[in-house]
Amino acid sequence: IVRYFMVGDFGTVVNPIIVRGQVIGGVMQGIGQCLMEHTVYDADGQLASGSFMDYAMPKADHFCPIDVVSNPVPTKTNPLGVKGAGEAGCVGALPAVANALADALSLYGIQDVPMPATPARIWHLLETAKTKVA
Repeated sequence: IVRYFMVGDFGTVVNPIIVRGQVIGGVMQGIGQCLMEHTVYDADGQLASGSFMDYAMPKADHFCPIDVVSNPVPTKTNPLGVKGAGEAGCVGALPAVANALADALSLYGIQDVPMPATPARIWHLLETAKTKVA
């Protein structure tokens, strides 16, 4: 990902630093779910990805800076006009990244990109598409 830009309506923003942190955390969670995080079980049902050595979790240095802009429309349902922000980043990140991948890979005739779209899965999809064309 080379650029990520997010605009949200959080109502009246009381503390912009907290809102920005919540949104960036949510974006990272959504991107991580789409590209990295994969729970694996063995044939006996034993969790095989039970530590961070086996389970890829997004870290700040994995991605580009995330631009967050607030476009506030205060709600009339409470005196402060505030709205929630905690899930906003995650809700949009997963479909945005998944659709970007699907769009990029459609050039190779790939129509289905299963999540998590790890580098190994993308490589396998491209290799499979290459053999279908050849």
